[in-house]
Amino acid sequence: MTLATKSVLTGGCQCGAVRFAVSAAPVKVSICHCRMCQKAAGAPFASFADIERSDFAWTRGKPAAFRSSSIAMRDFCADCGTPLSFRRIDGPRIEIMTGAFDRPDRMVPTQQFGTESRLGWVVSDRQHAESDHAAELRSGQASRHRQPPASGP
Repeated sequence: MTLATKSVLTGGCQCGAVRFAVSAAPVKVSICHCRMCQKAAGAPFASFADIERSDFAWTRGKPAAFRSSSIAMRDFCADCGTPLSFRRIDGPRIEIMTGAFDRPDRMVPTQQFGTESRLGWVVSDRQHAESDHAAELRSGQASRHRQPPASGP
């Protein structure tokens, strides 16, 4: 039995060149506000699902990697640039960016790290209505995201 046939979660990059499958629920899902994660994600924070390496496989393509510190690597798609993971060198787990999952709504963070670098305007306990300006920017926008193959949940 291959990991892909028993996967419970799947995902990949925006262009579809790199895909992955996970066969068990994440150990934890978290948000990191540290400056390194802000830079790597190009966002005010990064969100990760912590997966045991034995429960994870790249199923299409292979990501490029960047050694972001003396102890860690960050994987990304060399074709479209999508950030995909953070992993400690020789560590037992891989942390997959939650936005890379086909169903990111299933990745609900329960912990936050690096809060000393959290930007003051990041709101964590309430929602704000979308501004008219943001909606206007997205009108007519068409993603170049390739849909994942139809399979499972």
